[in-house]
Amino acid sequence: MIYRELGRIGINVSEIGMGCEGFVDKSFEQVNAFIDLMEAKGVNCIDLYTPNPDLRSNLGRAMRGRRDSFVLQAHLCTIWKDGQYKRTRDIAEVKAGFADQLRRLETDYVEIGMIHYVDSLADWEGCKTGPVMEYALELKKTGAIKSIGLSSHNPQAALAAVNSGLIDVLMFSINPCYDLLPADEDVESLFDAKNYEKPLVNMDAERQELYETCQRLGVGITVMKAFGGGDLLSAELSPAGKALTANQCIHYALTRPGVASVLVGARSIEDLMTSIAYEDAPDSEKDYAEVFAALPKISWQGHCMYCGHCAPCPSGIDIANVTKFLNLTIAQGEVPETVREHYGALSHSAGECIQCGACETRCPFGVPIMENMKRAVGVFGR
Repeated sequence: MIYRELGRIGINVSEIGMGCEGFVDKSFEQVNAFIDLMEAKGVNCIDLYTPNPDLRSNLGRAMRGRRDSFVLQAHLCTIWKDGQYKRTRDIAEVKAGFADQLRRLETDYVEIGMIHYVDSLADWEGCKTGPVMEYALELKKTGAIKSIGLSSHNPQAALAAVNSGLIDVLMFSINPCYDLLPADEDVESLFDAKNYEKPLVNMDAERQELYETCQRLGVGITVMKAFGGGDLLSAELSPAGKALTANQCIHYALTRPGVASVLVGARSIEDLMTSIAYEDAPDSEKDYAEVFAALPKISWQGHCMYCGHCAPCPSGIDIANVTKFLNLTIAQGEVPETVREHYGALSHSAGECIQCGACETRCPFGVPIMENMKRAVGVFGR
């Protein structure tokens, strides 16, 4: 298992994490089997959006004696009421729900305390200026949570939260179909077939800005819905018009700026093993570039996907990273010091480009790489 640093908080998480759906409606024995496998394979990041009391209790019992092996992404503002899940901003409910969560998980802290499901700017403003953020900061101060997170499907709301400086971790829905859609406060728009009826061209600019801002500010991203609820894995259901593989979806998410872990929705041991197998899969099975370039309903023409098909460069330039750093400066309208430092650490700079064009002949998306190298020299000075 490969581990990545989760932004600026100093916690390392496994590239493959576990969404909590697989624990729902499972017996303790089944939950324990998941935890056994995760511990054996090094899957350490677990999301806990659901307040289901049985799930929490089973998981707490399964983690006895090995709590330190896992990074828990627990959600504030999600409670169990009248036998079902409810999102709440009522601070009394929020506090009671979190206390219940710690008790059932048999722990006195979680690594990430995630403000749950913020999909509008108005909701973010309410959380930021109201008792929810005050409570989250209090929990962080006392050590009950090690960092403050936020889950969202809306790049506008997420970007506002990230830019506030209050959020350490962002849980966001990332896959090659959702990334083409403009911001919307209705999460159902991501699944609505009518939004995919017309050809979609290139990544939504706000989503790209969000990911690049997270990387620049050190806000780690944990990914939800990498498979689109399973739709992307089905030729019949995929908005792209063609089935993708789990490895391609995972690799796409992991190559977005700022991403640390993909929280897969494994509903069975077999599902989880399929996702874990990504770590040992050959590059040919992870590669999404040629498949994406041929999708019937979607086009990324002219947009760098950081896929690495441009390599090898005869001058040794890491073209994908140079382009990623260039895009960070374009998105911000300036050259952040951290980006300049990362660029400076590259073994070979864009200024070493000999303009041979070999990279462009290999790019599936028609990216003007030679021009990008010239622009990078203008921005970074070498």
